Amino acid sequence: MIKIICIGKLKEKYLIDAIDEYTKRINKFTKINIIELPDENYDIAKTLVKERDSILKYINEKDYIITLDIEGKNISSLEFAKKIDEIFVNYSNICFVIGGSYGLHEDIKNKSNFSLSFSKMTFPHQLFRVMLLEQIYRAYKINNNESYHK
Repeated sequence: MIKIICIGKLKEKYLIDAIDEYTKRINKFTKINIIELPDENYDIAKTLVKERDSILKYINEKDYIITLDIEGKNISSLEFAKKIDEIFVNYSNICFVIGGSYGLHEDIKNKSNFSLSFSKMTFPHQLFRVMLLEQIYRAYKINNNESYHK
């Protein structure tokens, strides 16, 4: 199973539609669960603590945790597909964590098994969710030798 924990609620219909479409496509390969947690609106330190506490409620010991972080490792789509395939050899769940506008608390980063960056650029969190889902779908297509990747 793939779990995506993300801070912030989607409001834009076109993004909701895109997420629904990729979720439907991914469900042909594996179960996927998207957990939306509320944005906190305090000073940076308090916001990170509140968001950390919310995120930790949904992470369990059996999850392989991948944090999405601008300082994480950049990999290609093929490397991402291989990584997903390798993770499922030893873990039954992959948990992706997308932080809020201030990023992720250090406790979450320290709990992470792998820190992933899509780019050094900053993306809107709502749009990034669609990008992550598309890459997960692409990874499954690659791993199943199905056309789509190119």
